[in-house]
Amino acid sequence: MHIAVIALGKIGLPLAVQFADSGHDVIGVDLNPQTVDLVNAGKEPFPGEAFLQEKLSALVPERLRATTDYAEAIPNADVVVVVVPLFVDDATWEPDFTWMDAATRSLAEHLTPGTLVSYETTLPVGTTRGRWKPMLETGSGLKEGKDFHLVFSPERVLTGRVFEDLRKYPKLIGGLSADGCRIGREFYEAVLQFDERPELGRPNGVWDLGTAEASEMAKLAETTYRDVNIGLANQFGLFAAEQGIDVYQVIEACNSQPYSHIHRPGIAVGGHCIPVYPRLYLATDPNADIVRTARLLNASMPERLVKQAEGVLGTLKGQRAVVLGASYRGGVKETAFSGVFPTVDALRDLGAIVSVQDPLYSDKELRRLGFDPYVTGDEVDLAILQTDHADYRDLMPSQLPGIKLLVDGRNTTDADRWAGTPRIVVGTGSVPMSAKA
Repeated sequence: MHIAVIALGKIGLPLAVQFADSGHDVIGVDLNPQTVDLVNAGKEPFPGEAFLQEKLSALVPERLRATTDYAEAIPNADVVVVVVPLFVDDATWEPDFTWMDAATRSLAEHLTPGTLVSYETTLPVGTTRGRWKPMLETGSGLKEGKDFHLVFSPERVLTGRVFEDLRKYPKLIGGLSADGCRIGREFYEAVLQFDERPELGRPNGVWDLGTAEASEMAKLAETTYRDVNIGLANQFGLFAAEQGIDVYQVIEACNSQPYSHIHRPGIAVGGHCIPVYPRLYLATDPNADIVRTARLLNASMPERLVKQAEGVLGTLKGQRAVVLGASYRGGVKETAFSGVFPTVDALRDLGAIVSVQDPLYSDKELRRLGFDPYVTGDEVDLAILQTDHADYRDLMPSQLPGIKLLVDGRNTTDADRWAGTPRIVVGTGSVPMSAKA
């Protein structure tokens, strides 16, 4: 098959590589000339994706190449896969389709008969049928279901382990017609390989959910569940801290039987998915009060923990604070919706002098993100651990001279190493009595 992949980001490029590695001819479209040049040189544009570099080296240029030109990639393609980002307005929580609309119009302009179009970007329910179908038909002059077919098949992978996840999880699809579903299923069966998963109850592979709407909702539901679950864990953690209870003991006890799957509390929920997709769900189900409440609670956690620190120290005005971790999760060099931003803002709002440290980021990179880098050995009054990097598991007070309080927002540090130093752990609220203001 001749396959075009639109947008060669941290999901799109591994997908293009996967398709090429399965024996097909793939051309990727990206508006960033630097990304295109790197791909065509067989070099990964971003670090951290397992096996990406070695696969690029083997596949470029025989099976895989890239371009900035839709006219070069789209005409006569058997399949076009769209992985363009969808943003959400922080103020209104409404989806911002600007980039996706532009990509869809460019795709439509060059669409030719016989093509399958598959959207993998997570979408509000009804978008494939109600937005992309008319836009593609108007721009191409072709008829969906007759001249081309349209399906929605959400990506279900984490950056850093995309190729592993593509094998592990069923590939969900949903079309606008029976023929579209069949063609979509045949495509993904030809480009993906699956691990055996006997615990699933049905064979791992391509799962046809029957409609684009069902497939759209499945992706939103599985991610929104995680946000709501974390919100519940945070609610339990806040209460447990007030009562002097270790919420992690409680969660371990609850999850010892098969009907409880409580997640862990934490200072922030970050990344491209969990903080965003509940808002996409709310865009079409505004009555989902439980979803909204959980999202608001999770978003409030950085400010809540900063306020706890202020309660211990008495004031944060003029206090030297370091936020440990810019990444949204440990071991990943990515700051999308990272808790570092609201944590730094909350500290600055209360008058603290704030710096940031992250083992994955250089001082120059931290400055580009708007942060003052922490200089190793400088004295600090307060440290807030925001990212659960492995490096922080062995953190000791001696590494932060003068520290008066550690706020561990991920329950990452070792209590024995911090004996005698005031320490708040999210979900426990443990602080020596002598440290309280």
